[in-house]
Amino acid sequence: MLNFFKKNPEAAQPEERSPTWAERLKQGLTRTRKQITGQFDALFSGGKIDEDVYEELETILLTSDVGISATQALLEEVRKEVKRQSLDDTTQLREALKEALIKLLEPLAQPLDTAGHQPYVIMLAGVNGAGKTTTIGKLAWSLQRQGKSVLIAAGDTFRAAAREQLQAWGERNDVHVIAQEGGDPAAVIFDAVNSAKARGIDVVLADTAGRLPTQLNLMEEIRKVHRVIGKALPGAPHEVLLVLDANTGQNAVTQVKAFDDALKVTGLALTKLDGTAKGGVIAAIAKERPIPIRFIGVGEQIDDLQIFNAREFVEALFA
Repeated sequence: MLNFFKKNPEAAQPEERSPTWAERLKQGLTRTRKQITGQFDALFSGGKIDEDVYEELETILLTSDVGISATQALLEEVRKEVKRQSLDDTTQLREALKEALIKLLEPLAQPLDTAGHQPYVIMLAGVNGAGKTTTIGKLAWSLQRQGKSVLIAAGDTFRAAAREQLQAWGERNDVHVIAQEGGDPAAVIFDAVNSAKARGIDVVLADTAGRLPTQLNLMEEIRKVHRVIGKALPGAPHEVLLVLDANTGQNAVTQVKAFDDALKVTGLALTKLDGTAKGGVIAAIAKERPIPIRFIGVGEQIDDLQIFNAREFVEALFA
């Protein structure tokens, strides 16, 4: 009888709580936070605000992938705030820098809105390895959670692995995937858009082959895909979403410029903020080519792609 009253050691264990999005974002920005706050702790520990402090702040920002233009803009904003509030101690600089960064990034925080068109066609672009395929899968899941019907066009006809990945995501999300071995990527996406029109699908996610901006023939091909989508549905694509790997640092800015020049990019998805990326590149993009950041991703879980929130992002950087 006594055994009946003994506590089950397993039952006594509390259920493991899943980390919140804010916690995952904080974890994803580990490298940048350590890069910045580790040095900031010393810089902001007290003392007179002078030119040596501004020079050290400039160095920290540059080594965190913030970029020259954005660093200069942030320093100028911080200097203004120091003067406006008559700040005289470095302990007061942290908040001034946070607010300057939020002010720089907030104009980019514009969520994707798929209302107004049916089907709403989203064309995804980016270099190989940036995370396009995974982003498509996560985006399909997110859109379905919003009550949208989704169709995926496997426009990367060159890589069998890309097709197989998308088909796996399609099965996982119960989403139809239009794919073809080899052939013309534009033709696959053309068929997908027409199929979506006929079936009353809400959103088409059109994958394209990964390419480097220096591969002129492939960049011309992606322009062709863009034109063909417009022929299938006038006014489409309604969104050109460029997927960027946060680990590429300043090279991400180069990619944004090249793809924007070729396709008129309307939104960005920054992926792989997984603990090794230096997320300061977002500030560089905000200054060099201020295109809306629709999503950021911090891992492989299906709900790890989230709407970009500037204040939340900066708070995670300085946490």
